[in-house]
Amino acid sequence: MKIINKTNNNTLAENAMVANTPFKRMKGLLGKRDFSKGQALILDPCNSIHMFFMRFPIDVLFLDKNNHVLKAISSLRPFCLTPVYFKSKLAIELPVGTIEFSSTCEGHELSFI
Repeated sequence: MKIINKTNNNTLAENAMVANTPFKRMKGLLGKRDFSKGQALILDPCNSIHMFFMRFPIDVLFLDKNNHVLKAISSLRPFCLTPVYFKSKLAIELPVGTIEFSSTCEGHELSFI
């Protein structure tokens, strides 16, 4: 699946995977040694994430039910937690630098192809 920022027409990911079961969401990126440019993990549903036992930092976007960015977090470090975003429907985990590179900001609308 591809993730596009509809607001500025930039591509965030060419290869996005969906974690939409409790086990897949719990596992997330645990055990991965790296996260390549163009990849993404969509956690659905999700309103908070943890980075316990992660090996590398990531960028994270929290989206509402209309796929608008509620919160953009750049370079979330291992062993950190995010706050709970009660209006968030899903979270997108991305390689570090993706938010800055794609100029994605809070309020932008994303689409999934």
